[in-house]
Amino acid sequence: MVTTVETAAGPLPARKGSLMKDSRGYRVFKVFNVVAMLGVVAVTLYPFLMIIARSFSSDTAIRSGQVNIWPVGFNLTTYELVMSDAMFWTNYKNTVIYTVVATAIALVLTTCYAYVISKHHLRGRTVLIGIAVFTMFFNGGLIPNYVLITSLGLKNSLWAIVLPNAISVFNLLVMKAFFENLPAELEEAAQIDGLGTYRILWKIVIPLSKAVIATMLLFYAVSFWNSWFAAFLYMDKSELFPVTVYLRNLIAGSSTAQSTGAAAADVAQVSANIQSVTMVLTVLPILCVYPFVQRYFVSGVMLGSVKG
Repeated sequence: MVTTVETAAGPLPARKGSLMKDSRGYRVFKVFNVVAMLGVVAVTLYPFLMIIARSFSSDTAIRSGQVNIWPVGFNLTTYELVMSDAMFWTNYKNTVIYTVVATAIALVLTTCYAYVISKHHLRGRTVLIGIAVFTMFFNGGLIPNYVLITSLGLKNSLWAIVLPNAISVFNLLVMKAFFENLPAELEEAAQIDGLGTYRILWKIVIPLSKAVIATMLLFYAVSFWNSWFAAFLYMDKSELFPVTVYLRNLIAGSSTAQSTGAAAADVAQVSANIQSVTMVLTVLPILCVYPFVQRYFVSGVMLGSVKG
């Protein structure tokens, strides 16, 4: 069936079928694009598969270089040594608590700060932005920060990890750009309906900002989960360490014997693949969380970083 299209010069016959066929060049580009992306996936995935294989392989196989992406001499010796230690689970629980509390506080502070500085009519807005950006280039240094944390009585506490890193300036600027892209008419209509600033933020802005909030949630959670230096610096008690410090001590060899009570053969096995086991145990929770926020990830970053 042939349809017609009305134009200024009269009706013209339309081409049969409404879908345009891809050109040959575009089809070649799509094939090349798929092959290139598969290559990127393979290059990215290979090291991780190799680390998982090493974590389940024997000491001899690892030392001889036989392990590729499949375990050789399968065993769970290192996993058993690490996970049989009660201190490991105590530190793992600490990591979960630190990550949840720190991420929640960071999200609240970053969202509020970004919403404020996204308002162009706010007096002192430039000063507030300048204060935030200044900290990206200058900081007090390691020793002054240590003295400050100690003098405030925050040492050996959760707040020594949470408060110094409560706001990431990069995340703050991304959220600020996202809020600036939201239609101002929505807030104006809400003000006419009698909503105040806090209710506008809670009822209007936050529901429209799920993508960027989910992205910031992932950024902060990964950062706090992987963090170990702050706890290593500000905490003296092993029962307060996050699991990253526990595993760091295993890698350094400072606590393998006394923490696990390993025999000589077991210590040899641990020394060969402890780094692989460390990476697997550390990354696994983040890998479990990522699929739930992945759909917001790209849109959140792009909407928060492109103005227009």
